[in-house]
Amino acid sequence: MNVYDIIKRPIVTEKAVGKKEEENTLCFEVVPDANKTQIKAAVEQLFKVKVAEVRTGNQCGKLRRRGRFAGYRKDWKKAYVRLKPGQKMPEYTEV
Repeated sequence: MNVYDIIKRPIVTEKAVGKKEEENTLCFEVVPDANKTQIKAAVEQLFKVKVAEVRTGNQCGKLRRRGRFAGYRKDWKKAYVRLKPGQKMPEYTEV
């Protein structure tokens, strides 16, 4: 996989922004097939920072209804990437 294929998008929610500011942690949606070492290498190469730890979690798709029609959203994978102390926190618009 290419580095740009592993990380799909940054997650910019209230919880993710709080972790970014307080815990020096970035949050991304990643490809479900990616493992922690691939995610770590991708973040280090894209943002030019040193990664201390990667935590991942699989998110199940929710049931969504449109009137009488029902379906599920896709399952996806979330990665929390903690940077080493002293690393500059990247902005997502710089990529």
